[in-house]
Amino acid sequence: MFNPLLPFEWIVAIRFLREGRLQTVFIMAGVAIGVAVIVFMSALMAGLQGNFIRRVLSAQAHIELLPPKEVSRPLRMGAHAAPGEVEGAIIQPPLQRLKSIDQWQSVTAQIRTMPELKVVASVAGGSALVVRGNANRAVSVAGVEPAQYFRIVDLESKIVRGRAQLTTSDILIGTELADDLGLQVGDKLRLSTATSASGTDATGAALTLTITGIFDLGNKGANARNTFVALRTAQSLLGLPGGVTSLEVTVEDVYAAERIAQRITAATGVQADSWIKTNAEFFSAVNAQTLANTAIRFFVGLSVAFGIASVMAVVVVQKAREIGILRAMGISQAQIMRLFLLQGGLLGLAGSVAGCLLGAGILVLWQRTALNADGTPLFALALEPMLFVYALLLAMLTGLAAAFAPARRAARLDPVVAIRG
Repeated sequence: MFNPLLPFEWIVAIRFLREGRLQTVFIMAGVAIGVAVIVFMSALMAGLQGNFIRRVLSAQAHIELLPPKEVSRPLRMGAHAAPGEVEGAIIQPPLQRLKSIDQWQSVTAQIRTMPELKVVASVAGGSALVVRGNANRAVSVAGVEPAQYFRIVDLESKIVRGRAQLTTSDILIGTELADDLGLQVGDKLRLSTATSASGTDATGAALTLTITGIFDLGNKGANARNTFVALRTAQSLLGLPGGVTSLEVTVEDVYAAERIAQRITAATGVQADSWIKTNAEFFSAVNAQTLANTAIRFFVGLSVAFGIASVMAVVVVQKAREIGILRAMGISQAQIMRLFLLQGGLLGLAGSVAGCLLGAGILVLWQRTALNADGTPLFALALEPMLFVYALLLAMLTGLAAAFAPARRAARLDPVVAIRG
């Protein structure tokens, strides 16, 4: 008996699906598995990429502004050259001196007006020698303003001993350097440079600083090489009075860093290098992962579409007599077409709901079983609600598209021929 609350096409479509229960179950299972694969792979790749990017960007800025490099130019012979004479100048690249960004305060004020930028921090960096008794190590010194720089590199969360305090007499060092020189929090450490930034002072400068914190950046080389001091301390040590060697910038969209860096260069004339440029191989690997994930989702969706289309084609053959009778009763071709499109859409919708639940279950199981040695999750997998919404829509639209050809064939069946079989 017909339900008056449902349109005719819905009643017949649901009845056809019930009559072919085995076919319906199998195609729904196929759709569910396909959707579960899409959900799991999408969340896995997103989590993996997010984890990689967090690791890469946890100890560096998204964009770094640097002073221009010095270049050598030959002295041209110009009008004194004889006819046919060829200049044979040999150009040797000059040594790059440590120098400050020209008018860095105005550059900072200019780029801070850009809405895409989050944090701009000034850094005075260079090389120095750490001396501890008879031992010494070459290190990289970064003079920073903690209030700004710690918003780019969260050193406070990476401190394993002591605290992230930086006054003019303090220094932060890495765990490897501390182990190599036998240093602890509160010890004194002498920093010295061979020459000043101008290169005129052959004796350089030296400072004795107190270790207030020991950090772990998760990289053995960085822990052995990197040290952090206050900005004014580094300016005094490196011979950069009032100057900075770089401006560190973070942006809202990390994938737009290169485009924003080019805009900064065009607006200020200062060289701006994005993390995408300095980590070109890593970014290529991220793009390759994205393409691979897209290809997997495409072929899984294609297999789901062919599965629904094949089942619907079989249903058209099986229900040819019923279609003929319906057509003889006055049902229009458009109604017959809608009937089969509804079946495809319902199969896609029901299968996608089951697939989303299955995919979410696999993701939860993955987070509980894929663990690091210390018991923490391998990397975070965020269950984004929009991912499931997109999967539902994709599967339903795939079902409708796959059912289009069988529905059109069913609508074009001749009633007399269909009834006679």
